[in-house]
Amino acid sequence: MKFRRSERLIDMTHYLVEHPQELVSLTFFAERYGSAKSSISEDLAIVKDTFEQRGIGTLQTVPGAAGGVKFISKIDQDSAKAFIAELCQLMEHSDRLLPGGYLYMTDMLGTPRIVNQVGKLLAAAFSEKKIDLIMTVATKGIPIAHAAANYLNVPVVIVRRDSKVTEGSTVSINYVSGSSKRIQTMVLSKRSIREGANVLIIDDFMKAGGTINGMINLLDEFNANLAGIGVLVESENADERLVDEYVSLVKLKDVDVKEKSIKVVEGNYFSTSIPFL
Repeated sequence: MKFRRSERLIDMTHYLVEHPQELVSLTFFAERYGSAKSSISEDLAIVKDTFEQRGIGTLQTVPGAAGGVKFISKIDQDSAKAFIAELCQLMEHSDRLLPGGYLYMTDMLGTPRIVNQVGKLLAAAFSEKKIDLIMTVATKGIPIAHAAANYLNVPVVIVRRDSKVTEGSTVSINYVSGSSKRIQTMVLSKRSIREGANVLIIDDFMKAGGTINGMINLLDEFNANLAGIGVLVESENADERLVDEYVSLVKLKDVDVKEKSIKVVEGNYFSTSIPFL
């Protein structure tokens, strides 16, 4: 079946977006559309320009006989700023205030548009790093981790507070919560992470960083490597931050329980080395 160019462009774009970080050969597209490789190269140049102009991402070309193109999900700085400003506005509603200075975010984490965009921003921050899988802790970090994993095309492993029979044999560690200073336990299946894997840690909220620090210690038990840390919200008023290098979208700057006011500002997203378009 011979495809018209407009049909090729639509189908090619859809395929690349559905297979991020996956190397696709020109031969694959040439056979798929019954077209010459020279025509496919011209089409890919159009797709690449459009992706970059619209803040969707870019196409990375890998030369050689075994080469091809790879879609890398990225974002432009203006779009990122606009979305983070929207997040700050949403989080500053006084009815989100919970005991302990936490924010109610369940409604946001249940909204596909918001979760997908949070995942896109966090994935874009680590798009140029070698990531083998994403780790998060149950439960509220799960939708964000899966959203980011969708853009990075990697699996997600979930750390739990107790073992499940369906997980098989597990590795467990004790860690000290950064905020409450209580000793807690986290558990992960032995089959979850291979030795030497590069792991991106994702979480919804970081106060002092005790939970994330616990996950870092858990990686040591698997002889795995920490590739980065991304969080949706960080708290500014942590007495002693246990984690130094991380990327946050927003920062919980001030909470006045008496006045029921919440102040949320940009996190450190724009002060880190994000590879924007």
